[in-house]
Amino acid sequence: MLKEFKEFAMKGNVLDLAIAVIIGVAFGKIITSLVNDIIMPPIGLLLGGVDFSNLTITLKKAASGVEAVTLNYGVFINSVIDFLIVALTIFLAVKQFNRFKKPAPIVAPATKNCPMCKTAIHKDATKCPSCTADI
Repeated sequence: MLKEFKEFAMKGNVLDLAIAVIIGVAFGKIITSLVNDIIMPPIGLLLGGVDFSNLTITLKKAASGVEAVTLNYGVFINSVIDFLIVALTIFLAVKQFNRFKKPAPIVAPATKNCPMCKTAIHKDATKCPSCTADI
């Protein structure tokens, strides 16, 4: 079983996936910082000095040693903006990647059909081997 696991873990796809996850986590941290530290402050300033991370709705006020119960919709707004930026970035990256991929070459068919008997024959044939018709 250990040998099978080693073979599975060393396959190229598994290693590629592990690398992609690690890079994705690091990229996510960068995007979160971009949203929280660069994008949201100017938006908050334009909206009258609002700090989105502090936007909450209090469902139950704090009482003797029990914290308040709140809906942190400002944090949710930041998360939605994080997602939109990541989705846009991935879309643009995939679009650029597809732009640089070479299109598959168009290969002309090696055969054609005989107009008389409809048998597949070589494209350069001048006589059908099945019905002997001139092509």
